[in-house]
Amino acid sequence: MHGLYLILVALYWLTVVLAIVHVVMDNRQPAKTTAWALIIWSIPVAGIIAYLFFGINTRRQRLVSRRQMDDLTKRSMLGFVNQQDLQIPEQHKTLIDLFINQNLSLPFQGNTVSILTDGYQFVHALLAAIGEAHSHIHVDMYIFEDDPLGYLVSDALIAKAQEGVEVRVIYDDVGCWSVKQRFFERMKEAGIEVMPFLPVRFPSFTSKVNYRNHRKLIVIDGLTGFVGGMNLALRYVKGTGCQAWRDTMVQVSGPGVYALQRAFLVDWYFVDGTLFSDRKYYPSPEPQPAQNLLQLVTSGPADPYPDIMQGFVHILQAARHYVYIETPYFLPTEPVLFALKTAAIAGVDVRVIVPRYSDARLTELASRSYLREVTEAGVQVFYYTAGFMHSKLLVCDDDICTCGSTNVDFRSFENNFESNVFFYGQPMALRMRDVFMYDLQASVAFDDVPGRQHPKFLKRLLESVLRLFSPLM
Repeated sequence: MHGLYLILVALYWLTVVLAIVHVVMDNRQPAKTTAWALIIWSIPVAGIIAYLFFGINTRRQRLVSRRQMDDLTKRSMLGFVNQQDLQIPEQHKTLIDLFINQNLSLPFQGNTVSILTDGYQFVHALLAAIGEAHSHIHVDMYIFEDDPLGYLVSDALIAKAQEGVEVRVIYDDVGCWSVKQRFFERMKEAGIEVMPFLPVRFPSFTSKVNYRNHRKLIVIDGLTGFVGGMNLALRYVKGTGCQAWRDTMVQVSGPGVYALQRAFLVDWYFVDGTLFSDRKYYPSPEPQPAQNLLQLVTSGPADPYPDIMQGFVHILQAARHYVYIETPYFLPTEPVLFALKTAAIAGVDVRVIVPRYSDARLTELASRSYLREVTEAGVQVFYYTAGFMHSKLLVCDDDICTCGSTNVDFRSFENNFESNVFFYGQPMALRMRDVFMYDLQASVAFDDVPGRQHPKFLKRLLESVLRLFSPLM
C-alpha cells in the first residue's frame, strides 16, 4: 500500500511538472504564466483541474476558423458601404487607421445616438424598437435571464416571430448557466432561432469556459442598434435588492448600424455555420441630421491583437487634458496600467470611477492594490455610492469617447469576445463627459474611505496575494 501511495504521488508531481511546462511553452504574458504556474503548484489536484477547465489556450485551434470568417463577413459588408464625403478628423486618423488595419472596423458618419443610463430607459427603448420591427431582430447577449424581464423581452420577440419577422438570438452558455433550457426552447418553438455560444458540456469542458461572448449587441431591421454594458436580466433594471444598478447603453440609428450587424452575423456564423450577407441585412439608412462619427470595434481571443485594449492605450498616450473612465472591475493589464500612470504623471487629469461595493468580492479585493498604485501616480479614483457601477465608458479631451462591454481587466482585454463603439468629435464626447460628471456627484474619493489607502498588514497581504491571480479573474 505504501508503495502504491508513492507511485501515485510521483505520478501527481510528474503531472504538475508537465502542466507547468505546458503553461510556460504557451508563451503567454509573464504575469498570466506565473499565475497559472502558482495555482498548479500550490493547490493540490484542484489547480490542475482548474487549468484543464480554464487555462488551456485554444486560440490556435477552433477559433482560428472564426477569424477567417470574420474577415470574409467584413468583406461582404463592404459591397453595401457607400459613404460620400466621409471626413476623418486629422487628430484621430492614427487611431481610426489602427482599427481599420487590424480589425477592418470602418468609420461611419451621420449617426443619431441616444445614451441610456439605466435599465428602465434601455428596456423602454428596446421594446419600442422591437415593436416597430418588420424584417429581422438580432440579439447577441452574454446573459438572457429567465426572470420577469427576460420573459417580457422574449414575449415581445415571440410576438414578432409570429408576425413573420426573422428573430435570431445568441446567448453565452456560461453566462446563462443558471437559465433553464425550457426558457430558450419556448422561443425556439415559436419560430425563433436560438443558439448558445461555445456550449460547455462534459467531457469537452476544458478551456471553452474561459473564452466567453461578453458582447451586448442588438440590431433591429439593420437600421437601429444597441450596444453597451446591459444584459437582459431584471437586476439591470431594479438592481440587486441591496443596491441600485448603474449602467450605460447607447442606441444608434444610421450607417453605423452596419458595423453592429456585421458583428452579429459573424457571431451567428460561428455558432450556427450559416453566413448571411444579403442586402436586406444592410439596408440603406435614412439620412440622419446628426453627424456623429463612430467605429464599432470587436475583439476576442481569435484576434492576433487585443484591439480594444490597444485603443485604450492609444487614447491614454495621446491625452492632453483629461481621461475619465468608468468600470465595474479594475484589474488592468500591464500596458493599460503603465499608460494610466504615465498619463497622470505627465499632468493629464485621469479619473476612474469604480463601484463602492462590487458584486464579486474577490475581484474587489484584488483590485485595491491596483487602485492604490494608480492613486500614488496621481490618478484620482472614486467609489460610486448610489448603487452598483456596471457602466463601461471612457471619455477624453472633449473629443473622443467609447462605450461598450469591455471592463478594465485582463478577462475583457484578453479572453472575452467584446464590442465597444468609439465616437469621434466634441458633441458625443461632451455628452459622455456629462454622464461621468453626474456619476461623480454620487461618488466619494478613494482616499476618503477608511482603510483603503493604508490598510492593515493582513488585509494588505490578502489583497496582494489575490492580485497574483488577477490575470485569471
